[in-house]
Amino acid sequence: MDYKKAGVDIEAGYKSVELMKEHVKKTMREEVLGGLGGFSGAFSLAKIKEMEEPVLLSGTDGCGTKVKLAIIMDKHDTIGIDAVAMCVNDIACAGGEPLFFLDYIACGKNYPGKIADIVKGVAEGCLQSEAALIGGETAEHPGLMPEEDYDLAGFAVGVCDKKDMITGADLKAGDVLVGMASTGVHSNGFSLVRKVFEKELTKEGLDTYYEELGKTLGEALLAPTRIYVKALKGLKGAGVAVKACSHITGGGFYENVPRMLKEGTRAVIQKGSYPVPPIFGMLAEKGDIAEEMMYNTFNMGLGMVIAVDPADVERALEAIKAAGDTPYVVGLVEAGEKGVDLC
Repeated sequence: MDYKKAGVDIEAGYKSVELMKEHVKKTMREEVLGGLGGFSGAFSLAKIKEMEEPVLLSGTDGCGTKVKLAIIMDKHDTIGIDAVAMCVNDIACAGGEPLFFLDYIACGKNYPGKIADIVKGVAEGCLQSEAALIGGETAEHPGLMPEEDYDLAGFAVGVCDKKDMITGADLKAGDVLVGMASTGVHSNGFSLVRKVFEKELTKEGLDTYYEELGKTLGEALLAPTRIYVKALKGLKGAGVAVKACSHITGGGFYENVPRMLKEGTRAVIQKGSYPVPPIFGMLAEKGDIAEEMMYNTFNMGLGMVIAVDPADVERALEAIKAAGDTPYVVGLVEAGEKGVDLC
């Protein structure tokens, strides 16, 4: 008896590491010390000394059951972007700059090519957010997971000067809400998505083209989560003070928007102020999902919402566009009980 006969292929693990090295190398920053393969990832904090009061920010998350679609479609090179996005967007939402990222892949069986594809996506997410991929772990779980299955999660660390943190403390009535377009469902609500499209969850079903989507169902659902790090960085560079920020993830608008507000302020968002991607209309119709539940589950086309002073609106829109994102003026902050109104 040996480890391979028990279900864990050490040689496959070595091959996976070799295949992923080319992708990891692209994400390196000058602060990274050492290379891939050590027992820990090392990152120099020398530059942080330039800050008055540096604050470390962290985020950890996964892709939820969206991974199941990647497995069905046998397409694994974008799901890693989702894992990175879910972590770095939270850091950017607080005003931070993501510094480095680590991934964790649990699989039933290590197929080196598949693992390398997953890490390729992780590396792409790190490139988009300018974070270094300094380490990770691939764990085979024979007997715990089917051989074809895997799960992906990650952890990111960022930094921010305390004076630049986005806290909502200066928010006031009259401030303007600006939303940034999402790429679709992102990485939340997929348990409901999979229930609605239960009969379509085959390779053939997901490869079916829909005129209203302008693409296949699989392409629409697997579209990677948008990373907003450069947009937030661009706002700071343009001198726009972001007073509050919300990453619209699980819980949709009703859970996430109030998290950016301080007591005595209320967000009022105009539902018709921006285009809702057609995948959400298809979900609502096919699943007979009430509108309130849609806004309580999904991002409905906005992945990030910020609050700025009215005088900064035009500069904010231009900075977001310059970063490659699509912004919309979607509402206002009003005095009132902390919460959100969608009208």
